[in-house]
This record gives sequence, C-alpha cells and structure tokens, in this order.
Amino acid sequence: MVNERIRLLLDLLEIPSVNGQGGEIKKAEYLMQYFKDHGIDSKIQIIDEKRGNVLARIKGRDSSKTMVLNGHIDTVPYGDLKSWETDPQTPVLKDGKLYARGACDMQSGLAALTYALTHLEKEPAFDLLFIGTCDEEKGGAGASKLLEEQIIPTNAEIILIGEPTNLNVGVVQKGCLWLSCTFHGKASHGAYPKEGRNAIEDAYKFAFGISEYVKGFSHPLAGESTAQITEITGGIAQNITPDLCEMTMDIRMVPGLTEEMVLKEASLYGNEKEITVEIINSREAVEIEPGNTFLKSLKEEVQGSKVSCDNIGTAYFTDGSILKGENRKVLLFGPGDPKLCHQPNECVSLDEYEKAIMILQNFLIKEKEKTQ
Repeated sequence: MVNERIRLLLDLLEIPSVNGQGGEIKKAEYLMQYFKDHGIDSKIQIIDEKRGNVLARIKGRDSSKTMVLNGHIDTVPYGDLKSWETDPQTPVLKDGKLYARGACDMQSGLAALTYALTHLEKEPAFDLLFIGTCDEEKGGAGASKLLEEQIIPTNAEIILIGEPTNLNVGVVQKGCLWLSCTFHGKASHGAYPKEGRNAIEDAYKFAFGISEYVKGFSHPLAGESTAQITEITGGIAQNITPDLCEMTMDIRMVPGLTEEMVLKEASLYGNEKEITVEIINSREAVEIEPGNTFLKSLKEEVQGSKVSCDNIGTAYFTDGSILKGENRKVLLFGPGDPKLCHQPNECVSLDEYEKAIMILQNFLIKEKEKTQ
C-alpha cells in the first residue's frame, strides 16, 4: 500500500523535468497546488515559458528570522537507456527502493521538504520560505532570478538544501568553474610538425597544467580540487598539424581556491591570440562553521532519531552557492546516496526517505538558541 508520503514522491517523478526540455514549469505548478491544497500560500515565479520557481511561505513562532528551504525541480538527462534496467521516466518500486531519473538527485529531497512543511504538528520555530528552483543542473537561472528580485528576506540566516547526503549533514561543498577554451595554432604538413603549432597539444598542456595546479588545494572533508577535460574537438586531417582546438573543462574547487586564482594560472599558458578562455558557469565553494547553531540542532535531531550522522563534504555544487549571498549559511541534508547522482539505475531507499521527513519535521519545529 502506497502511503501519502510515497505518493507525493511518485507524482513528482512521473512529471518529466529534464533540464531544458520544458517540464520544469509543470512540476512547479504541481508543487504550488500541493501547498495550496494544504492551506499554505504558494505561487510560481516565472523564468520563461518553460521554467519557473515555486515559492511557499509559512509563519513561525518567531518572525525575527527566516529559514530558507530549497530543492531543485530539474533533473539531468536520462543518458544511455540501454544502461538502465528500468524506464528512467517511469518510477519503479523494487526491494524497498524507488528507481527513476531524479529519485536520488533530488526529487526525494524535494518531496521530503514538501511533505514535512505541509504536515507540521505545530508552527515552526521561525518563518519558513520554501523555494523550488529550476535550472540548478546548468546555469542556475532560477536561483539567480530570486536574487535579482530580492525574494529572500534580509533576516534569512540559513539555507537548508535537500540534496542527497545519506542523512548526513553536508557542511562544505566544492565550487565549480566551467571553462570554454579555444586554442589557435598553425597548420603544417604532418611530416613537418615543427613548421606548425599543434593546437591540440597546446590544449593538453593547458589542461594538464591547470589540473596539477588545482590538485594543490584540498579540504579534510571535501578532498582535493579537480580539473578535467569534458569536451574537445579539433583537427583537420590525419596528415595536417591541427591549427584549432576547442575544449571545455570542469573544475571543482575547495574553499580557498577561487575563480580568480584559476584564471590567473590559466593566463600563464599563452597570450590572447593563442588561447581564449570563456567562463560558462561559476559557483564558489560553500562552507559553514562547526559551531553554527542550526548545524548543531540538525545533527542532534538526526542522532536523536537513532540514525548515525557525520559532517561531510560534497563534490557537487548546489544553488546554495548562488542563494547564500554575502552572509547566509548553507546546510545540505537529504535522502539518497550522492554516488548515484546522474547515474543509470538511480534510486533512493524509501526507508531513508521516510526518516528524512520525520527528522525535518522535528527539526523545523524545534526551538533554536540564538545563532552565534
């Protein structure tokens, strides 16, 4: 028998919301109506005809502070369908797990936040603002629109994001820098490479140098910074030295390593006539201090539910890097194994999903001491 909590998750997974394919607005409309059906003020913030954010507000016992609760509506594409054992667009229950694209990242976290908010036993400790954002998996258009329109109140100190953490608490997340690089060489006969300049080899040397540089920055919970080539094109023919190469790089940065530092390193590899670098996406690293009151309160709630809980770091970025602004702190907490994100046969444990809801409900109504 499927209960209401699981029914909500199934409903969300049955609405396709692959980034850029038009389903994000439909899922936002579903969530808006779900909140309204439970007596909670909710609305859509339109981004364009295919995308929108959903906002819901709940008054708390203490209105001097606002807690922001965030989950993203979009998912990544399905990938190679032959690698899936089930249809990724159709959720399948099997052995206590729910399989579908987005089951882990992060429709289960989105559903857990939604259900917890609509089924609180009493008023929350503080005012709550729920934000379901679109376009998290690419450019962060939804989160950026929230800042542009100043939706988040000035008294918001903390953002809780329902990303998959296996019910641990994410206290640090790597930043992300996507670079589009173009390398200009000189064509020559393949038999006389010294008469030309090999743009593909220049690209490799550039990528290797950037990778070695960022590896020098690490964090005890998030590990080392990384850089890799994710797309590359170039070459004219088998017997011609390539005069052009286009490449993209995915760079993940721990706290202490910044976009400016990486670009300064990149500038050492050639002049603008030889190499041009364009930023496609930039998200700075995020970290919360160990003594934060909300962090301690959430950990106490998790441990009180007889679930083991560690502070963890995550390699993936979230909308928290945009929504945090200058002063807000970010916590990650949700059901699901981060290693299953963007993978074939993505799934989430229903037991973990149910525990996440219970922990969130208790956490949101719990009194907090004054933040440090």
